[in-house]
Amino acid sequence: MSNWTIEDAEELYGVKRWGAGYFSIGEHGNIQISPNHRKPDVFIDMQEVLDEMQAEGIQFPAVIRFHDILRSQVEILNETFRETITNAEYEGEYVGVYPIKVNQMREVVEEILDAGEPYNYGLEAGSKPELMAVLAYNDNSEALTILNGYKDEDYLTLALLGRHIGRKMIVVVEKFSELEMLVRLAKKLKIDPMIGLRSKMMVRSTGKWSSSSGDRAKFGLGIAEIVNAIEYLKEHDMLHCAKLLHFHIGSQLSDIRKVKEAVTEGARLYAKLVQMGVPLEYLDIGGGLGIDYDGSSTTTDSSRNYSTEEYVADVVYGVKQICDLEDVKHPNLVSESGRAITAHHSLVVTNVVGEVNPAATNYDVSPTEGEHVLVSNMRELIGANDLHPQERFNDAAAYKQSAYEAFKLGILSVLEMAKIDTMYWMTLTEIHSALDDETRQIQELEELEDTLASQYLANMSIFQSAADTWAIGQLLPIVPLIRLNEKPQVRVSIADITCDSDGKIGKYIENNHISDNIPMHRLNKGESYPIGMFLTGAYQDVMGDMHNLFGRLTEVHIFSHDDEPGAFYIEEIVPGHSAEKVLETMQYNTDYMAKMVKKAIDKQIRKGHLAPREGVRWTDFYERCLSGSTYLRYDK
Repeated sequence: MSNWTIEDAEELYGVKRWGAGYFSIGEHGNIQISPNHRKPDVFIDMQEVLDEMQAEGIQFPAVIRFHDILRSQVEILNETFRETITNAEYEGEYVGVYPIKVNQMREVVEEILDAGEPYNYGLEAGSKPELMAVLAYNDNSEALTILNGYKDEDYLTLALLGRHIGRKMIVVVEKFSELEMLVRLAKKLKIDPMIGLRSKMMVRSTGKWSSSSGDRAKFGLGIAEIVNAIEYLKEHDMLHCAKLLHFHIGSQLSDIRKVKEAVTEGARLYAKLVQMGVPLEYLDIGGGLGIDYDGSSTTTDSSRNYSTEEYVADVVYGVKQICDLEDVKHPNLVSESGRAITAHHSLVVTNVVGEVNPAATNYDVSPTEGEHVLVSNMRELIGANDLHPQERFNDAAAYKQSAYEAFKLGILSVLEMAKIDTMYWMTLTEIHSALDDETRQIQELEELEDTLASQYLANMSIFQSAADTWAIGQLLPIVPLIRLNEKPQVRVSIADITCDSDGKIGKYIENNHISDNIPMHRLNKGESYPIGMFLTGAYQDVMGDMHNLFGRLTEVHIFSHDDEPGAFYIEEIVPGHSAEKVLETMQYNTDYMAKMVKKAIDKQIRKGHLAPREGVRWTDFYERCLSGSTYLRYDK
């Protein structure tokens, strides 16, 4: 224990590698947060945050939002573009937008707009409800509103309403029929739209979202369709409305070379269209600015091999070079970075509520008179260190299989099976502890580490709080929030409290590689063991479902402040869904439910099976559960 250091913990969990300067391990062994990039020496100790949450009566699990991180990410992106544009002597401006599909929470959108106001940072919408939100909230007349996604008449009419009230709303045409509909509505309402044309890119991205580009992409116009769209606008005397060229090759771009290719292709098409007389002013490079989930700085799906500064430089200098070669004015640059803005600001905090480990079961395996030979044979393997580990493992596996067959035939008793099972796990534990570098290379013996790993039960639902880990294998860092100055003693995987076998985390960051389980600390009886799932601010906050009727988590909004104790304060607490709320979402009438349970209790009172006071207590308890949290309650 005394040889374990904070540096060892950092190497194991890689907090600084994926923390982007916001997260690290403090000298007391607690996760610490430096949420304001302008004040890198101001730290918030996670233990102090947890203590204040407990004092406020906030139960786990909960989402913690560090709003200063949101602001920092907005400022860093915009200032990096501004500085690079100045250094490159680029003649256009950067006018980025935040795509709210990444996280539509009102508090998130408001914070981003407030932080982005000095930069005229706008919003992007991809559906009618999102458009209605941005129409109300993006009231900066100099900021853009980019409208993507498939559209109907109501969608397009709302966009024209935005133009009518002085907003820079650009309708990005995804298919030709949308252009026809837009032109018809614009003429009917006598409102000039701002039109963008989305190009299907020839360059193909890589990774989970590679289908966003190429000829089979879901959205966008091919080259021939773009030319037809231009001719159509000319025919209707609306070519002057064409303001933007848009392309997008995928989310979470891991390889900077694909960014360079896309910028070259997009800038070349932009320049050629301008030379054809299309009065474009903006080049929208779409989203895709990745983040380093695993801290490896590689081209894996959960990482990126570039910095934000390199990304911005490749965009600015790449577009400038093409436009200079084509003798075309530099366009204003638009990007739709959502993941990079929001991911770091939010984490899910929960507690471990139990452990599943068959190897930890205690049972008396002392010999008894007349016991079956299989029981005796399994006992002989305990402490049999003279046997080669592979032979010992093979014998243990064979005895257990034989015992299983014998039990099915009624030959072995339940008590004998209990002994065999206990001794089997004891033997495997001994084999694993005695492995050396040579025997560890044997595949079956190497896999013992995973076989013997515990499952820590976390008070949460993967389907609600980390849907992408289940749906697409997204990697999210998971780290103990305290005790990081202690050496972890056990390997574990994390399972949630849903009744679904898929409710577990399958991959973990360990020593700069990906593992099937991860070292953590032993649970101390009577003590809470809080863990954090980080980088959940992008998509995870808004993609959760109602699996097992586990609802949204309570949110804790934190701001840093030098003069406050611990350099932070809780600005707002947003209660999570109650059981009543999620039941009503699924069309249950909770008043009726409470009435029926009370009716059943009253019936037992009339029969004399329940005392009236006891019946009242049961009725109150049921109603209290309806108004309470959907998650497990622990008062440690």
